[in-house]
Amino acid sequence: MLRGARPLLDIQRGILASHDAQRAQDDRLAAFTAGHPAANQASVDAAERALLIAAESAGRGGLLVLLSGGASAMLAAPVAAVGLDAKQQTARLLMRAGAAIDELNCVRKHLSRIKGGRLAAAAGATVTLALSDVHAPVADDPSVIGSGPTVADPTTFAEALAIIDRYAVVVPATVRGHLEAGARGDSEETIKPGDPRIVSSSYAVIGSRTTAVEGARRVALTCGYDVAVIPEVIAGEAKEAGAAFVAKALAAAAGNPRPVCVLGSGETTVTVTGTGSGGRNQEFVLGGAVPLSAGGARAAVVASAGTDGIDGPTDAAGALGDCTTLARARALGLDPNAALQRNDAYPFFSALRDLIAWGPTGTNVGDVHVLLLG
Repeated sequence: MLRGARPLLDIQRGILASHDAQRAQDDRLAAFTAGHPAANQASVDAAERALLIAAESAGRGGLLVLLSGGASAMLAAPVAAVGLDAKQQTARLLMRAGAAIDELNCVRKHLSRIKGGRLAAAAGATVTLALSDVHAPVADDPSVIGSGPTVADPTTFAEALAIIDRYAVVVPATVRGHLEAGARGDSEETIKPGDPRIVSSSYAVIGSRTTAVEGARRVALTCGYDVAVIPEVIAGEAKEAGAAFVAKALAAAAGNPRPVCVLGSGETTVTVTGTGSGGRNQEFVLGGAVPLSAGGARAAVVASAGTDGIDGPTDAAGALGDCTTLARARALGLDPNAALQRNDAYPFFSALRDLIAWGPTGTNVGDVHVLLLG
């Protein structure tokens, strides 16, 4: 997005928070190699600088915000009563418990000084162009993308507390204390609809999961495949969603003797019960490899990858499985069911040399799922 904007604009001052921020090569931009999925100190430094620039921009033409999925971790300004460590721990607990992105970001917003519209309130006028990795419960919801730093937030402290209680996670005492204070009205809420501080701000989603799927569809056509697209958002527990995608994709391709490519997209979750290594895309493929290996006369392969090139706390973007995966795994003494129980898909696919690893892409619009048949 920065490369696209730079020739069109006279950028006076700004920040870039990204995995490869040092590639900015622009002395007008302060570059921060921020953390994802867990915030780091550079995430905090980037957020503090962003708030400073926002305040300086007030009355000087406003602030342009190029926003993508991942900003919840890459722009982190925790309230003083909580601090970075406690906020990181809370996010990690909720992710491991399988909280959906809107639930996770509701809590994040209420522990932050930049999210939930606060960046726009500091600037007075913002123009936000966003790449969306939010698919449900409201597709491309601006208040959820990057935890909505430039839009109004309809959620409340009470809802954030309810989410923590619903998932029965034991958060640090400072976190619960801050949320309880907010629910009592003793801490300022996030910016709400109609707040005069953000009425001069505008917002547009310029890319989403459907953009990625359309790109994949065009490539598949040039490769000679007939293409079917599953339009519904693919969500839920990753291993179950993988099996369901394979079943639905095989049904969509049934009766077509030509090579077929079936595409889907979304963002699944993993309820972590083991101590293994992996990510949601790797679990998605491992869940789908079982029905795929169960048979059929035609060769088939399933793949799933994060468009940001990062799948969980691993160096892989995802994995691929085919109709030989289980047989090859057995030959190496690997048990796919045990790997799923341990949340240990990464070493499973690493041993099979079936990881997808292309490094961070700098763009996140969710996950893309592919089944090739014939």
